[in-house]
Amino acid sequence: MQNQPSPLILTFGPADPVGALGVHADLNVFAMHGCHGLSVVTGLLVADSARVDDFQPVDHSLVVHQARMLLEDMPIAAIKVGTMATLEQVAAVAEIVSDYADVPLVLDPFTSSLPDWGVRDDDLLTLLHQLLVPQASVLMLSQPELARFADCWRDPASEAPLQDDVDELTALGCGHVLVTGIGGGDGVRANHLYDRDGLAAGLSWSQHLSGPFVGAGNTLSAALAAGMARGATAADALAAAQDYTNGALQHACRFGMGRLIPNKLYRAPGGAC
Repeated sequence: MQNQPSPLILTFGPADPVGALGVHADLNVFAMHGCHGLSVVTGLLVADSARVDDFQPVDHSLVVHQARMLLEDMPIAAIKVGTMATLEQVAAVAEIVSDYADVPLVLDPFTSSLPDWGVRDDDLLTLLHQLLVPQASVLMLSQPELARFADCWRDPASEAPLQDDVDELTALGCGHVLVTGIGGGDGVRANHLYDRDGLAAGLSWSQHLSGPFVGAGNTLSAALAAGMARGATAADALAAAQDYTNGALQHACRFGMGRLIPNKLYRAPGGAC
């Protein structure tokens, strides 16, 4: 018998009945990278492939109880923190991960598919900025999400170069900031990884893929966490994660009448839709 045959990753996030977002999606991605996923559910989605109708939070005390039980029992190689629903959850998760400062932490808290997520209250964003960003090995967010997040530290009516906003986050202690979807209208966009010294990696990707998709960003951040759990640097893990995510989108599945779901099992035998 072999104990702990693969790296263990603890993921916090919502439970999605479709499997496109949250912990259900993460577990598939982790498995495809030779990792075993442990999950703590932060909320229950009411959703189909077209939309999310509701997000019901789990009480923060249950989040803490489940996470502590797992962490006190098993060694964790990485932690991924996804969408949280309440201030109490953010504070609780921040306290939990602070006890595991040597474990890589991928923070992917923004999910545009959730109702009203783009205009969530300022208190939640401020708490993320104060408590979780300083602990993150990688904070992942899109360019519009970064602009919205920047309202926490500058006048919402003001504008600043992207690099200035990234500098604010790395100055807090965040190891890397991954900004996705940078680009123009030429059909090519890029994901840029920044650290305290500036741009650490810039990877282009084509927009000429079938769509629309739901869960593309979730797939990328989960693959990134898996790479770091296996000991890769953030830059190396990002390159592998983007390659995997691109393949998942190219082999995406249409399960219903809504959006396409990234095929996280496309590399497995019989993994085609």
